[in-house]
Amino acid sequence: MNPVLRPGTAGDVAECARICFEAFSRIAREHGFPPDIPSQEAATGAFEILLNHPGIHSVVAELDGRIVGSNFLDERSPIVAPGPLSVDPAVQAGGVGRALIQGVMERAAEHNGPGVRLVQNAYHARTFGIYAGHLGFEFREALVCLQGPPIGGTVPGYGVRCATEADLDACNEVCRKVHGIHRAGEVLDALKAGTARVTEHDGRITGYATDLSFFGHAVGESTEDIRALIMAAPAFGGPGILVPARNSALLQWCLRHGLKVNQLMNLMSTGLYNEPAGAHLSSILY
Repeated sequence: MNPVLRPGTAGDVAECARICFEAFSRIAREHGFPPDIPSQEAATGAFEILLNHPGIHSVVAELDGRIVGSNFLDERSPIVAPGPLSVDPAVQAGGVGRALIQGVMERAAEHNGPGVRLVQNAYHARTFGIYAGHLGFEFREALVCLQGPPIGGTVPGYGVRCATEADLDACNEVCRKVHGIHRAGEVLDALKAGTARVTEHDGRITGYATDLSFFGHAVGESTEDIRALIMAAPAFGGPGILVPARNSALLQWCLRHGLKVNQLMNLMSTGLYNEPAGAHLSSILY
């Protein structure tokens, strides 16, 4: 198949959302897992954002004038992130997915940023092979998707409050300390949405979260910062939060407090990557 690739438009929302929901649901069912996107309505809401956000580049694939898939590149921060990639189940394994991946990777090269990162479903071995074998992505760490009831409580010495725009520089500095880069674009969107929170310790900001959800990330100078943010969350959005498996203290603490494992995921990257110098929760982006 030789799909025609073009930029996405707001008029593509309904069809792209349908394809994404059906594709993700099918793959998850084949592997015995619940779908990351729970309903057609949830997919439509996500694609309304993806196809209208100025900081997110979209690529749509067509065959004979019919939409058969889409992919995206989040360009809100220096490290760019591809996905979600979805292909109509009727034409899967025919080269459409590979073309869509190549389309966003070419865009990433044009962006000339320091690196590209993504989070991949560990159960989907075929896409792992494509990213690692054909696109040069390196495996960085395993992530554990956890979901459950809110934990509640506080960590002594660590306060959590809603973030404001005045906190942006401090949040960026925390991210730089831990990851070597900032994620200012995502923090700004979280501030506008009212989901951003910060942790304060010894009179200064030492951690933040854009949201405690599948689509949100959190960064802290210590595991206590992340624990405080998790305890303050009224719920965990979507399939759950993504805890690095290497942070055994945080992972075991979450499990002891009633959270359950949904699935394992893989953080992968090309280009710049710094081993975290603190604690964090990944988002489905990275």
